[in-house]
Amino acid sequence: MLSIIEIKNVGKRYNITGRKRGYVALRDVISEKLKHPLSALAGIGRNIMGTNRMETFWALRNINLSVKKGEAVGIIGANGAGKSTLLKILSRITPPTEGEVRLNGRVASLLEVGTGFHPELSGRENVFLNGAILGMTRKEIGEKFNAIVDFSGIGDFIDTPVKRYSTGMYVRLAFSIAAHIEPDILLVDEVLAVGDAEFQKKCLGKMEEVTGKAGRTILFVSHNMSAVEKLCPTSILLSHGKIVKAGETRDVIRHYLAAEYEKSSGHEKLFPLKLKGEVTLHDFAVSQKNIRTAHLDADTPFTVEIDFEAHANLSLFRAGVYLKNALGDVLTRSFTSDWQPELERVAKGRYQATLLFPEKLLMPGNYFVSLSLNRFSVMNYLAKHTIEKTVTVGPSAYFNQAHPAEKPEGKIFIKNRWTLKLVSDQNKQSDES
Repeated sequence: MLSIIEIKNVGKRYNITGRKRGYVALRDVISEKLKHPLSALAGIGRNIMGTNRMETFWALRNINLSVKKGEAVGIIGANGAGKSTLLKILSRITPPTEGEVRLNGRVASLLEVGTGFHPELSGRENVFLNGAILGMTRKEIGEKFNAIVDFSGIGDFIDTPVKRYSTGMYVRLAFSIAAHIEPDILLVDEVLAVGDAEFQKKCLGKMEEVTGKAGRTILFVSHNMSAVEKLCPTSILLSHGKIVKAGETRDVIRHYLAAEYEKSSGHEKLFPLKLKGEVTLHDFAVSQKNIRTAHLDADTPFTVEIDFEAHANLSLFRAGVYLKNALGDVLTRSFTSDWQPELERVAKGRYQATLLFPEKLLMPGNYFVSLSLNRFSVMNYLAKHTIEKTVTVGPSAYFNQAHPAEKPEGKIFIKNRWTLKLVSDQNKQSDES
């Protein structure tokens, strides 16, 4: 089968000019040139001869990828890996420095919120404008207009200037246009992350529909591993601008999470770690869905596991963790004996202590899970060692769906729901009076 996307040896290089001085105003530059015309000519000469200090940065290098018609391919990787750069090259927003890209079909891209929208125009006018940019005739857009508006769910605001839209409304309309113009290739970046859970589900369903029934091709960039696994049978993993793994999505995700976990686990080289001759620490891990990871889904429980060995019968013994925010402030702590005092008495042997953290506990952000092994008021086994995991918690798909783009305050979710009970109907009282 003919490949609809063919990428051969593609690279993207950016030139970074070195500067030893700080910020300089334009007036200072002009004044300097007028005072020292010979220096200015020398600078021009250095530019011509190529002797100015110049650094190069390769955002992508040696990218080779072939995608068949009807495939949905996930693109994952850490921030700065080159994911968005690759989609911009495929969208022809920026050209590659080297290599060749062949696209055998019409391309629609959803890379940044509101790209292609004119803020002063209404949603209705922007549907026609965006559709025209993407290659549709006015008649074609008119035939699909109602379906586009219905899918977006913003019908009440379709004649409102889009500059008054929330981020979520931008995304709803932009995705609806891109999905309904029936492109051969749809490129989707992380923008769906700002949509609420219901709309994300609709988007994933629509993308499954266009790949499964319509036979169209999707390249999907996301940090949401669950969404990538649900939509894309195959994926590629980018790291520092290169493809480090490609294949079945589940295998690629496992490789990515393991690599990210390894970055925060340098102390594991110390294991087994003997402590005061009384305890040996064999392992300390944070896991989610039975995968060791530094990236946590807020809507899924995660576990902390401590593998240790007692070389004698110990009393007043406690194993546990401190949960800290990015500044190192303790949010809470939990020890094995907090609710079971009898667990302070540990017989000689090897143990695995496991604590399950519930879902919808931590708001998005970076946290430390810091290990503690001690005998209360007797011995701190880790007095000379700091052993902790750095974890990043992603956003919940269910929290604050009315305003998904609003940045949540605090660190802890209140999982319980409010009740709202009508105690006095003012409208009814007004009618009776």
